[in-house]
Amino acid sequence: MIATELAGQVATALQSTVLAAEPTGINTSGIVTFFAKNIAPILLAVLGVIFIGRASRGEVSRVLTSSAIAIVGLAFIAGAATLFFVGDYLIKLIFN
Repeated sequence: MIATELAGQVATALQSTVLAAEPTGINTSGIVTFFAKNIAPILLAVLGVIFIGRASRGEVSRVLTSSAIAIVGLAFIAGAATLFFVGDYLIKLIFN
């Protein structure tokens, strides 16, 4: 008697559950926007604090070297973003 009641309750519970919606995918543009707005300024601020700390100790040559490396890195990142948009433009131009 208890087993049949338990089986009936389990069957009712399984039938009354609501199925989740189909997954839509990952919002990559939202992730990139989040990193660009929140994470990148924090990392640049940390680099600035490190550079100011080194400059106050008299390590100006290391600060200039690190600054140049950071600027070159930012140029590579900007170049990669530019190539992404150029590639997207070329794909639309060829296939449309």
